[in-house]
Order: sequence, then C-alpha cells, then structure tokens
Amino acid sequence: MVATPIGNLGDMTHRAVEVLRAVDIIASEDTRRTRKLLSHYEIRTSLVAYHEHNEERAAAAIVGRIVAGEDVALVSDAGTPLISDPGYRIVELAVSRGVPVLTVPGASAVVAALSVSGLPPMPFHFEGFLPRKTGARRRKLERLDRLGCTLVFYVSPHRVEAVLGDALEVLGDRRAALARELTKVHEEVLRGSLRELLEASAERALKGEMVLLVEGGPSPKPSAAEREPSPKRPSTEPPGG
Repeated sequence: MVATPIGNLGDMTHRAVEVLRAVDIIASEDTRRTRKLLSHYEIRTSLVAYHEHNEERAAAAIVGRIVAGEDVALVSDAGTPLISDPGYRIVELAVSRGVPVLTVPGASAVVAALSVSGLPPMPFHFEGFLPRKTGARRRKLERLDRLGCTLVFYVSPHRVEAVLGDALEVLGDRRAALARELTKVHEEVLRGSLRELLEASAERALKGEMVLLVEGGPSPKPSAAEREPSPKRPSTEPPGG
C-alpha cells in the first residue's frame, strides 16, 4: 500500500519512489492520473487499473500475480489507499491467502486536516463521504450526533452547502473547520461555527476537494440502569471475633 501526495508533488516520500520503481506492477485507481505522477518521478513501472467498477475481478487477478511471485504496489488517486478509496478487497484477499501486506505511509487528507483544524484531534471519528440524498444524510448525522469526538467528513464541492446545512440543523451550531485544496496552491482552512461556514459557502463558490471537521457533541448521559449503584457483594472476610 503506497501513499501518494494529496496535492503537492513534493510530498512524495523517497521510499514511495523507490518502491514504485522496484515493483513489477502498480495497481492504480486512475491510470491517467497516476501516469502523470510516475512521469514526474521518471518511474516506468507498468500500470494496471483497479477501481470500484472492477474490484471483484481485478482483486483476484492482482493477488494471483502476487502468489505467482510478482511484487505489486497499490496506489489511489491521491493520499493513502483504502481511505475512502478502493483497495480493501485486495488487502482482504491477500491476507486470507497468507500474502504479506506492507505499507509505505505518507499523505492523508484526514490527518492533514485534523492537524490544522483547531479542533481536538483525539479522539476523532472519520465517516468519509456522507450519503448524497438528504434523508439518508440526516439520518447518518443523527446517529453521529452524540459522539463526543471530532467528526471528520469528505465533502464534494457540489454538495458542500447541503452538507453544512444538514449538519447545522441536526448537530446544532458547533465549532467546525472546512479545509480545502490541502497542500495545493489555493489551500485554505475556514474556521468558525457551522452557521458561519454555511454563510461563507453561500457567499462564494467553494471549489476543490474538501474535508469538513465538526466539534464532537456532549457525552451521552448514562441510562437509568447505568446510574443505579452496583449491588454490594457479600464480604468474603471471615467474621471477626
């Protein structure tokens, strides 16, 4: 599993370059996008496509090549593979067949956004992309409402206003941050309340890849059963005398 830059090509690690040069093939979510990265670092390793539309078939073929003796690197469009990207089926199948799975760590938009958000970084809950439909999205937010940790979401620029509006309505006007175009030329982190971020998104069209972070809610109150004191256990000490 080889992490690649989320924007700035300078964030590619030396080890990632060495591994991508050394393996027999690179399984890529988007071969056209990955080819640009490889060209920048003069990496000439062959590419095979691996994406959400061919996961079942491609995973079996890729793991079959590993079992046959080839070394394979998996990359996503950007960042760390499997984090809201395809790849889990390859790892699952490889592990089930006793194939070693190694990581070449690097950039991750989740961690990068947490580090600059101004919100508590630990604990946090990463949900990925929320459902596209309003009803499903609100039901998901309702289930996350009482988590006492920072909530992290990926957000499409086409739905940023809708997501912020639903988050405000369901979660209340909590502290939040919206990180967009991280490590790129137009990198920006908007901080404030959910209402303030919604107003900012309505005033201007926010573009690019975004990470929304929302302050955690209050810890859930214990139930009546949990508030009941535990019954005292009988003493095991012998009676005095």
